[in-house]
Amino acid sequence: MKQIKSNEFQMEVLESKVPVLVDFAASWCGPCRMMGPVLEQLSAEYEGKAKIVKVDIDESMDLAQKYQIMSVPNMVIFKNGVPVDGVIGAVPPAVVKEKLDEFI
Repeated sequence: MKQIKSNEFQMEVLESKVPVLVDFAASWCGPCRMMGPVLEQLSAEYEGKAKIVKVDIDESMDLAQKYQIMSVPNMVIFKNGVPVDGVIGAVPPAVVKEKLDEFI
């Protein structure tokens, strides 16, 4: 799972040919750290069908503001450059998979 910064967001997320789950997270956030291994596993599982990237809200405050990220972890699914769904909080892998599967 790749961590991206604001200057990579356009290419990695908005111009992606496959759906992208963006994990808006922070290094100080316990539930975010819990979701890390789950998203790493899903990233490998969905390779070629969907992409999972991480955005640190402290490093990319502009993105957090633009997408109105008020709490973390906050996973937003983008399809064709548009936010289409999301999940807030630490959730079981099945919940994330169910959401992602809708857009593949």
